[in-house]
Amino acid sequence: MSMNSSKQPVSPEAGLVANTTCHTENRLSVFFSIIFMTVGILSNSLAIAILMKAYQRFRQKSKASFLLLASGLVITDFFGHLINGGIAVFVYASDKDWIRFDQSNILCSVFGISMVFSGLCPLFLGSAMAIERCIGVTNPIFHSTKITSRHVKMILSSVCMFAIFVALLPILGHREYKIQASRTWCFYNTEHIEDWEDRFYLLCFSLLGLLALGVSFSCNAVTGVTLLRVKFKNQQHRQGRSHHLEMVIQLLAIMCVSCVCWSPFLVTMANIAINGNNSPVTCETTLFALRMATWNQILDPWVYILLRKAVLKNLYKLASRCCGVHIISLHIWELSSIKNSLKVASISESPAVEKDGQQASREAGLYGW
Repeated sequence: MSMNSSKQPVSPEAGLVANTTCHTENRLSVFFSIIFMTVGILSNSLAIAILMKAYQRFRQKSKASFLLLASGLVITDFFGHLINGGIAVFVYASDKDWIRFDQSNILCSVFGISMVFSGLCPLFLGSAMAIERCIGVTNPIFHSTKITSRHVKMILSSVCMFAIFVALLPILGHREYKIQASRTWCFYNTEHIEDWEDRFYLLCFSLLGLLALGVSFSCNAVTGVTLLRVKFKNQQHRQGRSHHLEMVIQLLAIMCVSCVCWSPFLVTMANIAINGNNSPVTCETTLFALRMATWNQILDPWVYILLRKAVLKNLYKLASRCCGVHIISLHIWELSSIKNSLKVASISESPAVEKDGQQASREAGLYGW
């Protein structure tokens, strides 16, 4: 039977492979895939170790909740690199011949599910972290009494289950994940949009991702404004503010990295969903947006590795010494803080100020200190 016969039925995968116009350098792509996967796995492993150690040290509720969510995000990135990177390297090593090694489309489905899950789940967790910090700063009493570690674990599980549900939607709707034009990855159908269902999957993924970024931005803005207001109203309790500030800095870094890395891919998928087969998006544009999104899983762990209070203090000291700025040593500040605390404690023992001291303690509790 002739292979060029137009009457011969052709599988969707075969048709896509035959008509593809997006090519990549195989050897170079394999090299970079291995490098990215290795760096991503090592970075996330180091971040997981740091977060787990921090969780064992800090058992207070305000930071334990944040560390649990952050650990979930980094673990998701770790498995995303491990699964997606491993499949990508195998595809390149097999010369992208999907018809030969994946005739049943099982590997492509696993690849697509993992791509959607490892994309949405970190964005959802970033939003959950932003909401948790916003509540911790603006309503510390509610946070300390209602948001326990058990509740955070339930939230973490719910977020992961919802991301899995979105990733399984095509399977539940009896649709298959498709090999993309570059033949190196699988995702929702983006090449030949057939009906509203194909558009729905792409729009659902894009809108959920953009919504997660929007929630993160809004909550981080509220948290930052609240901390600034507290700083200008009351110059005491520096330790409490620095405790919140470290986590807010990490959240802002996560949000910036997610926006820069994921926005091109989310907008590209939304463009394809809206315009369908008339979309001006090219294969090269989609591939570039995908690689930008991949960088998010590499950069996320470095937020927790580099933006820790101990590292920031050392970097600040080093930068100040290079600039010739005199720094008050940390132990002097701590000694001064202890003396001030003892002074306040001795004054508060007198009956005249006992009532005022109780009122000040209640005000301090409202700000989470």
